[in-house]
Amino acid sequence: MNKAFVKESDGDDDDELGSEDIKLPAGTKNYITTGGYQRLREELAHLMTVERPSVVQVVSWAASNGDRSENGDYLYGKKRLREIDRRMRFLTKRLEIAEVVDPAAQPNKDQIFFGATVVYSDKAGEEFRVTIVGVDEAEPLLGKISWISPVARALTKAREGDTVTLRTPAGIDELDILEVIYPT
Repeated sequence: MNKAFVKESDGDDDDELGSEDIKLPAGTKNYITTGGYQRLREELAHLMTVERPSVVQVVSWAASNGDRSENGDYLYGKKRLREIDRRMRFLTKRLEIAEVVDPAAQPNKDQIFFGATVVYSDKAGEEFRVTIVGVDEAEPLLGKISWISPVARALTKAREGDTVTLRTPAGIDELDILEVIYPT
């Protein structure tokens, strides 16, 4: 059967956001720090003003070379354009729904809320330092955890010196809060 009559997916569905589409809990806002918001805006601006025009230029040049079916520059360029457009749509949507929170303006600096950096230890005595940030700026390997993560939820509203319970698939752990820090 002719491909024109069959809906087949080649894995390049433009409407799918893929792994970058992090779901927020229903009825919640997309909290983000001022720095995180700025980084997303800068990435979007870079894609719009630098990267996309550069790829469009390459695709245009490759298309002018004739046969497009075996033209690697053209095929790769079109694929890259889809990726850039998908990321630009994602960033635009996330920036539209973002609720920017300045952690330095937090009035209760002795309690853990969004934007706080927390030093805690687990039952084994191992110390951890994490900063609670938005889902779009979380980097767990760098100590930036999303406010919807289990650790952040366990720590939220606790104070220095408190012990909180963290429920994980591996079991229950108790975390001792050693220090709460907010940017100034």
